Amino acid sequence: MMRSAKRAVWVVASLAITLIIGQFSGVREYIGQLRNGQGTGGNEPEAVTTMGVAALPDNALMQRLRAEAARQRREPVDAKIDRVWKAIPGYNGLEVDLDATYRKAIKAPDRPIQYVYRQLAPKVHLNQLGNVPIYKGNPEKPMVSFMINVAWGNEYIVPILNTLDQEKVKATFFLDGSWLKKNPELAKEIQKRGHELSNHAYSHPDMSRLSRERATQEIQKTEVLLQEILGVKNSWFAPPSGDFNQQTVDLAAELGLKTVLWTLDTVDWRHPSPESVVNKISSQVESGSLILMHPTDSSAAALKGMIHAIRSKGLVLGTVSQTLSPDRQLPAPVE
Repeated sequence: MMRSAKRAVWVVASLAITLIIGQFSGVREYIGQLRNGQGTGGNEPEAVTTMGVAALPDNALMQRLRAEAARQRREPVDAKIDRVWKAIPGYNGLEVDLDATYRKAIKAPDRPIQYVYRQLAPKVHLNQLGNVPIYKGNPEKPMVSFMINVAWGNEYIVPILNTLDQEKVKATFFLDGSWLKKNPELAKEIQKRGHELSNHAYSHPDMSRLSRERATQEIQKTEVLLQEILGVKNSWFAPPSGDFNQQTVDLAAELGLKTVLWTLDTVDWRHPSPESVVNKISSQVESGSLILMHPTDSSAAALKGMIHAIRSKGLVLGTVSQTLSPDRQLPAPVE
C-alpha cells in the first residue's frame, strides 16, 4: 500500500515537472522567434519583466530601433558668448524614446515606424550668460526671423500682414511706444494676425546718449503701453537704430527684457529695389539669422521673394522667441 502511494506521488510529480519544462520550452521558443524577427503577427509583449522591474525587450524590432536611435541621437549645444555675435542661445539635443516608440510600433505592425522623441536640455542656457546683447540664434537651429521695427510707414503694414498671412509666416514686430499710442487699432490688427509684439523704446532715441533715468523711461513707457493696450507680456527690447551701450542692456534686463539686434539688415529705409533686397537676403541668410526690416515700399514688395529664398535653403521662419528658444526642430518620422 505504501509502495503504491509513493509511486502515485512520483508519477504526479513527474507529470508536473514535464508540464513546467514544456512551458519554459515554449517561452524560450517564443523569445527566440522574436529575436529572429519572426514574432507572432505583431503581438509581441510590450516589455519583459525581470525580478519585478520592467525592462525593454531584446528582439529584432528593438535591435533595429536601438540602431536607428544611435544614428539619430543629437547632443545638446550649450549657450555661449561669442566674440563677434555676443550671446548665442543653446539648442536642445534629441534622442529617440525607445520604450514609447516600441509600444507604438507593435500596436501598428503594418505601418512605418513612427519614432517618438524627447529633447535633451543643454547644461548652459541663455539666461545664464548675464546681460549680453543677442544678434542671432543658434547656428545649428534651421530657423530665422523677421524683425519688423515700426515707428512709421503705416501704409505698408497691412500689405506686409497680407503677405505674411498668404505665406503662413509669423514675425516679430517691435513697436515704438509713441506710434503704439497713436495707432492702437493698427497694433491690434498686427496682434490679431498672430504676430509677436515687442518693445522698440518710446520715441526712437539713441539709447546710448540717454541718462539712466531717461533710458529707463523710454523702455518702461512702451512696456506699459504694450500691456495696457494689447495685454502683451513682452520678452525683448530692440534699441532704435541699433544704438545702445551696456547701460541699455542692463536697464532692459532690470525690466525683464533681453536686448536683441539683427544679423542681416535689409536697409529698406534707403528704398533699394525689391530685387536687390531679395538677392542680399538670399545670399547671406543662414540658420539663426534675425532679419531687420521696416514697413517700407521696398520690404513690402520684396517680402514674398525673401520668404521663398529663405525656404529654398531649408530654413523655417518663426518669431524671434521661437528662433532664440532652445527648442529643437523635430525631424520627420523615419522608417
